[in-house]
Amino acid sequence: MHNTPQDILIRRPLAVMTGLRGDAARAGAVDIRIADGRIAEMGPDLMPRPGERIVDASDCIVYPGWINTHHHLFQNLLKAVPEGMNQDLQGWLASVPYPRLPLFTPELMRTAARLGMAELLLSGATTCADHHYLYHAGGGTESGDMLFDVADEFGMRFVLCRGGAIESASSHPGFSKTALQPETLDQMLADIERLKHRYHDDAPDAMRRVVVAPTTPTFSLPPALLVELARAARGMRLRMHTHLSETDNYVRFCREKYNCLPVEFVAEHEWLGPDVWFAHLVHLQPSEIRMLAQTGSGIAHCPVSNSRLGSGIAPVPQLAAAGVPVSLGVDGVASNESGSMTGEVNTAWLIHRAAQGAGATTAEDVIHWATAGGARVLGLSEVGTLQVGQAADLVLYDINHPRFYGFHDPALAPVVAGEPITVRTSIIGGRVVVDEGVVCGLDVASIRAEASRGVADLMACA
Repeated sequence: MHNTPQDILIRRPLAVMTGLRGDAARAGAVDIRIADGRIAEMGPDLMPRPGERIVDASDCIVYPGWINTHHHLFQNLLKAVPEGMNQDLQGWLASVPYPRLPLFTPELMRTAARLGMAELLLSGATTCADHHYLYHAGGGTESGDMLFDVADEFGMRFVLCRGGAIESASSHPGFSKTALQPETLDQMLADIERLKHRYHDDAPDAMRRVVVAPTTPTFSLPPALLVELARAARGMRLRMHTHLSETDNYVRFCREKYNCLPVEFVAEHEWLGPDVWFAHLVHLQPSEIRMLAQTGSGIAHCPVSNSRLGSGIAPVPQLAAAGVPVSLGVDGVASNESGSMTGEVNTAWLIHRAAQGAGATTAEDVIHWATAGGARVLGLSEVGTLQVGQAADLVLYDINHPRFYGFHDPALAPVVAGEPITVRTSIIGGRVVVDEGVVCGLDVASIRAEASRGVADLMACA
């Protein structure tokens, strides 16, 4: 870890949002004491103790750190690729990420990961679940280790959703665009077992987790192997994640090939339960919402990417009302152009109101989804809310800027105003990871130069 936990007293914030529901969503203008990596005390006018670092939050509001439950970090070097700017999902996949998969060297992967995690931290995220699927037959598996190394460098909670495609009865649409061949089930499981042994922590405030995450259940492997993979995951006591129902084409394919809806398909293959969450779920029938709710299966809602690709708007207010665990993810920035969780939260607040009316979402709803909701789908019960005893993952947003003058309720500024907003301080498990607006240990000029070289390399080879 890049630094050690500190005893910290956060004093005189303008407001504290907790990530909880209802009246408990707001703690007021309370001080927060952090000791041994946890929230030790919350209350007005707490007196400093010897050895505590005092953080003046008088121009700040305090939130739990955002929990990003679906990302593709390698895509941080694929922003605004011209061929994919006006494509739908299938056209974008064929023209942007898949042709470039063979081009990602370990050096490019590390640069993309460092850039992505830095951007997340500067938007207020403290946990990242990365759906990493750059695996193929004959390729190395060291990229998963590298992602854990980068997360450790930044002090970020990190969940590796170990993805990939398995040898398939039908041609996988991604690998059909490259010379790559998918790995076998035995290769995938062997690497997951290795990663679990080396990194996975079952603790409710774990810094590292491993998740079983084939890229898509309908394209990435034949149905019989989907069941086998689910049983292997549960045998290892690992959670499960994948893409589902992102586009209407996805639903049409499932109806035509399997004569059922996508949620029905995964239910038949043991991929529902409180240990499962799906990215997107844009196109759902009421019966599918009921199945998700009854089984406790969750969603990583990615409204910006879904809008950018023209995929549609997931029925998240209906999912939340039914009791489905809701979380937020930025998805890959090749289909977002921003890795900002604050931008994602702002879009989530707005988009459902545009589609369903002003009562569809509240700012408090969206804060809950992006914090406590994310902790729930990841199984991190001691993360995601600001309460005594919880892990000290929190963010101070500085609103001393003309953009925020005139706010009657400044506590909602990050949600209702969105970017740009400055993270003055970010703390993860009692460790300061952003200090005075700067990611600790990050050489911005160096990462800018690395990113420029990486983009140039990808453009030259494309």
